[in-house]
Amino acid sequence: MFTYHVSKTGSDFNPGTEERPFKTISKAAAIADFGDTVIVHEGVYREWVKPMNSGLPLHRITYKSANGEHVVIKGSERISSWINDGGSVWKAEIPNDIFVDGNPFATVLKGDWLVFPSAYEVHTAAVYLNGKALYEAPSIDEVRKPSLRTWTFNPPITKREERIRDIDSTIYTWFAVVEDYKTTVWANFQGFDPNAELVEINVRPSVFFPTRTGINYITVDGFELAQAATYWAPPTGDQPGIIGPHWAKGWIIENCDIHDSKCSAVSIGKEVSTGDNECTKYHRKPGYHYQMEVVFRALENGWSKEKIGGHIIRNNRIHDNGQNGIVGHLGCVFSEIYGNEIWNTGIMHEFIGAEIAGIKLHAALDVQIRNNFIHDSILGIWLDWQTQGTRVSRNVFLDNDRDIYIEVSHGPYILDNNIFGSEYNFDNFSQGGAIINNLMCGTMKREAVLNRSTPYHFAHSTKVAGTSFVYSGDDRIYQNIYIGGAPKYHPNCKSGTIDYNGCPSSMEEYKKIVVATGNGDHNMYLTLKDPVYIGNNGYFNGAKNYDKETDPFVSDFNPDVRFISEGNQLYIEFDANEQLISKQTDIIRSWSFEPPRITECRFDTPSGDEIIFDWDINGNQRSESSPIGPFASLVKGHNRIKIWG
Repeated sequence: MFTYHVSKTGSDFNPGTEERPFKTISKAAAIADFGDTVIVHEGVYREWVKPMNSGLPLHRITYKSANGEHVVIKGSERISSWINDGGSVWKAEIPNDIFVDGNPFATVLKGDWLVFPSAYEVHTAAVYLNGKALYEAPSIDEVRKPSLRTWTFNPPITKREERIRDIDSTIYTWFAVVEDYKTTVWANFQGFDPNAELVEINVRPSVFFPTRTGINYITVDGFELAQAATYWAPPTGDQPGIIGPHWAKGWIIENCDIHDSKCSAVSIGKEVSTGDNECTKYHRKPGYHYQMEVVFRALENGWSKEKIGGHIIRNNRIHDNGQNGIVGHLGCVFSEIYGNEIWNTGIMHEFIGAEIAGIKLHAALDVQIRNNFIHDSILGIWLDWQTQGTRVSRNVFLDNDRDIYIEVSHGPYILDNNIFGSEYNFDNFSQGGAIINNLMCGTMKREAVLNRSTPYHFAHSTKVAGTSFVYSGDDRIYQNIYIGGAPKYHPNCKSGTIDYNGCPSSMEEYKKIVVATGNGDHNMYLTLKDPVYIGNNGYFNGAKNYDKETDPFVSDFNPDVRFISEGNQLYIEFDANEQLISKQTDIIRSWSFEPPRITECRFDTPSGDEIIFDWDINGNQRSESSPIGPFASLVKGHNRIKIWG
């Protein structure tokens, strides 16, 4: 078991010792084997690191930055050969031999569920001025315009879009033409001299990503990873990232700063053999049908807990990415995602599709997402298909267009002790959830999905137990705080649990309705509302409760929730009235829940143990005298609590 060193002053002809280090990380990655450690010293490394060998569970291969040294790995190259082409527009002619792994200026973003733009092309390339990505313009004429972005795709419809429009009233743009031997890039630098500033372009499609599958048990610790020409990553296609295991098991990605991926930053998703955008290519079947085929192809190819997933993504800063901070279909199973700050996902609006979120996972089987701060993004977390055994706990969501979306899944899944601080909190297009001790500061929307049957699994397994439509309902909702109000941007959404009105309040009541309706075949179930289990929630400032709820309390009082940033720390401030402080609560236990009607699996941990909800968002012990919501203790009147940093 060896320790290799890499330094900008080294040589790849050296033996890789501390005294005679390698010059590139790629050299070390070609020979590092199980149990080895690669220590990288200060500097900017412009390369695509492609690990060649696997570690073992007890003998990982570890790549880490040297103690106290800042190591940057970039998928870009610096360009300093700009010629002024009139006013603030500059031109650079770039030889195509710089693009060893394909020319991103010629690689068009396309694929399943990518819907905008349709009138012009967007590429995987990017141009950066002092680390900030410029907008790709649809023509050279747009680059020559003085400041305004005139090709925006629609008027602002959300707070986030309105804020972006204000920020981007003056923007920086580029346009490129690719020829046989050169690529010409025009860019509007708005008065900056690009030869005097740091101007970079995407050159490589990844930064730390194996080209082969099955490279297991790798640790990547303490790097800045940036600027890669990643392409669109739907669940039916390949899912590359700035960094990721590329269909393997047991990676740890920690303490990194990961940013400026054209599409996805961290990928723990599928690879290309199980599907490659067949809907877009062939138009024979709808995308969800191809996605179903992907699931069964993966099972045929050995998708299992023993071979895939079990990754840890922790304590990273993941930001300014076009599609996802973390993406994963199938390959994300049995993983843990915690301690990360994820922000500025999808906010440039260069392209829009149905797969954009800070965390976007399909088949998040037994995935544990906890203690993350997700903010200033189009969508915080999107869990789509096969959200089963998944727990989203003790996270903070703030200033997103939407905080969380759970789609066409059948449970069991758990949302507990989270702060949903945006105006639009929750799209619930699923069933079989448990929603416990959260603070909901905005609205939600709930819908049945009766035209897509999606898989569910045997407990804690990738094996498919069946498929079902989403009838909606079948949720367990206890001890949450709902804050009402008059949403400006989402008037059709609702605050509270009033949308469950008309649902039976127990499985026994539901069964009686089934029998009374005639105990018929599947068509009958399409007309019935699923049971729900709702009790002991608090509703403020206009939020409304389910009409059969057990022991709710409703108050016109406005807690006046505010979020205060102080450096790297975030505080919540709000007022609590006597009714909230004195509300009687329980220590909730997951095995007391009725199992989801479809999957019939218990709410439990990935190891099969009962969950006891006796901790709050900050890890404080909860007691039976604790208030409802995510805090174990409150005082009457003003409360100020640190929630991040």
